[in-house]
Amino acid sequence: MSRNQAIKSINSAKKEDQSSIRPTRLTIDLDQLASNYHAIQEKVGDKKVMAVLKANAYGHGIVEIGRFFEKIGIPYFSVAYLEEAIELRQAGIKTPILVFGGIVQEQIDAYLENQLTITAPSVEKLQMIDARAAELGVRAKVHLIFDTGMERLGVHYYNARELIQASLNVEHSFIEGIYTHYANADTADLSYSQAQLDRFKQILTIYPEIDAPIPPLRHMANSGGVLQLEESWFDMVRPGILMYGVYPSAEVSRTIQVQPALRWTSRVVYFKVVQPGHPVSYGSTWKSDEPVRVVTLPVGYGDGYFRALSNKANVLIRGQHFPVIGRVCMDQTMVNIADQSAYNGDEVVLLGEDEFGNGITIESLAKWADTIPYEVLTSLSRRVPRVYLGGE
Repeated sequence: MSRNQAIKSINSAKKEDQSSIRPTRLTIDLDQLASNYHAIQEKVGDKKVMAVLKANAYGHGIVEIGRFFEKIGIPYFSVAYLEEAIELRQAGIKTPILVFGGIVQEQIDAYLENQLTITAPSVEKLQMIDARAAELGVRAKVHLIFDTGMERLGVHYYNARELIQASLNVEHSFIEGIYTHYANADTADLSYSQAQLDRFKQILTIYPEIDAPIPPLRHMANSGGVLQLEESWFDMVRPGILMYGVYPSAEVSRTIQVQPALRWTSRVVYFKVVQPGHPVSYGSTWKSDEPVRVVTLPVGYGDGYFRALSNKANVLIRGQHFPVIGRVCMDQTMVNIADQSAYNGDEVVLLGEDEFGNGITIESLAKWADTIPYEVLTSLSRRVPRVYLGGE
């Protein structure tokens, strides 16, 4: 191939969808996401369902999933950070978006310019929002957050009256919602969650005591709350990981049937025979007493395949489980296929099912890495191409 031909080939490849170039990819089933949403909506009846899109939509791709969720009519979105909400707005998404995180004063203009719903965790922040809205001649949309036992963000439940009184005096803010967050709703023991629910209900009683209307959107139930604490559904629920087909823990009651929508695969890019006593990968943490066949995969901790999976995880090749050996590198991982056969280009399942019905669950992957499914999903790097199926 001449130099000009090579350059032409490279330029042509650059124009292709990255998913057709890189052998490691995530495949997301949009129809399964829709099914999960409808199962949740059916369970909670006339309550609104808020789709949580933080952390790149739990690794599924914030813009693509936001557009799809808007298409199927989910009425409210939420994210953790301002920049996530702006990314959705810049993608043309019009659905209301609540930003959960705390704010600094310099961010307020961007909230107002992008018509985002702001979380007010204190009297000072609420007054700051209202004052800036007055200066800009606009009306802010605000949700008040109260701390009922998380000790993270919001006015303590025992000081709630002060923030509620302040919210009645703002002139350039619409107090659309009031909420709190569960700390332990994904456990079998719900006693602490019940205490939080009782505290939140006590906060709500302040409104009739001072002859004030309760904000129209009261919300508390995260994935665990949706599954186990019906009394906390109020006006809107906030299923996060549950929307993506993953249960928040092994302890929750699985009162809604959902399925994972994400599958993570790679391909064999190299085959070798490793001789006895020859260690594999950094740190020389693994070696064999006999010749073994080893394949290399183009995936590593730079993609979100944790280094903690070294010498612990399994992958699926040709319908069989094989162990990861040696340390997972930033960009490559080695697998021991013993005396079995594998060829360059063979599909390797890292997470999900193969064509033979065998599977690697997110719970297994999390256990091998000594973490939780949340971290597995939200650590999936943006450099891994996402391929979307269905959704028509």
